[in-house]
Amino acid sequence: MEGIKVTKRERRTGTVSRGIRCPIIRQGDNLAEIVATSVLEAAEYEGFELRDRDVISITESIVARSQGNYATIDDIAADVKAKFGGETVGVIFPILSRNRFAICLKGIAKACKKVVLMLSYPSDEVGNELINIDKIDEAGINPYSDVLSLERYRELFGENKHEFTGVDYVEYYGNIIRESGAEAEIVFANQAKAILNYTDCVLNCDIHTRARTKRILVSGGAKKVYSLDEILSAPVNGSGYNEKYGLLGSNKSTENQIKLFPRECKDLVLEIQKKILDATGKHVEVMVYGDGAFKDPKGKIWELADPVVSPAFTDGLIGTPNELKLKYLADNDFKDLSGEALKEAISASIKSKQDNLVGNMASQGTTPRQLTDLIGSLCDLTSGSGDKGTPVVLVQGYFDNYTN
Repeated sequence: MEGIKVTKRERRTGTVSRGIRCPIIRQGDNLAEIVATSVLEAAEYEGFELRDRDVISITESIVARSQGNYATIDDIAADVKAKFGGETVGVIFPILSRNRFAICLKGIAKACKKVVLMLSYPSDEVGNELINIDKIDEAGINPYSDVLSLERYRELFGENKHEFTGVDYVEYYGNIIRESGAEAEIVFANQAKAILNYTDCVLNCDIHTRARTKRILVSGGAKKVYSLDEILSAPVNGSGYNEKYGLLGSNKSTENQIKLFPRECKDLVLEIQKKILDATGKHVEVMVYGDGAFKDPKGKIWELADPVVSPAFTDGLIGTPNELKLKYLADNDFKDLSGEALKEAISASIKSKQDNLVGNMASQGTTPRQLTDLIGSLCDLTSGSGDKGTPVVLVQGYFDNYTN
């Protein structure tokens, strides 16, 4: 361009995230072959090259689909009945989701005579709002201690529809329980032990706090306690399962079937890594990802409804970033420099940085999160959850810095 001097030998881009289009995956497909071929063909057609430490990420959905990791409402019911005996069960702290939990609730309720559903408030674990916090303040309610019956909840707060889905989840979940053949009682509380005033058989459905909740219930005298990760942790009548996460991370597949979180898939990421190495000589990293770990500032919803962001990844993705803050260096260590001198000074600092920058002020403000959580979040935003048709994401340049 006229008037602009361009140094062609220098790279002008940093991290690039590309959605890779793939065929529709079915049970039994050779996923490693499909993923590797799709990435290589994209590189050829779009005119880019793979590099060492590029990251190939595969959405958990197509991994589970290729594994055929499905189960029905009847499979869930059979496991719940075997564990609890088919009487009254307290179902506590579920998230408010048509896709994630509603279909699981159908199976759970089908196995019980009565379900005491205890919902956390003002929102569920991942931020889906049940009641506006300002209304709670106005009503003089203490959510840390007060237990509300359904009648008291309606008296104080009336009907509350989800901002994005338009669903009144209190009514919706109550109807699911009754339509599944069980009696429904709904209460609202944030202390796990509150459920023990109604039943001593409890299924705690929280995700990231499940171990603590179970510990509190057991120490509080519960007779039977299972967490959602213990339901379908083994096959039931030939069903799919997840030995580590059970129903956690599952999604609605049909009106009577769920797709579970993928089973052990470390071999898959290693196979894809090898296929790319054999084809190109490049050592890429590979991971399986689900929900990103980020929070929506408007709806206050924390995206991570899966038990983890990544259930499997190659060893090069272990750890956290080890980065210096460029603006800190520019404003402090090298505040009197500019232009090429500033660039050279910062480049020298990056090249000589320690392997572990914990406690170093020049690293303050960098993101101390697991690499798989950061990259998985980027990939989740890139692939989306709709009709983009890119269940594989290629991230290039993530491990580069200012000196590359």
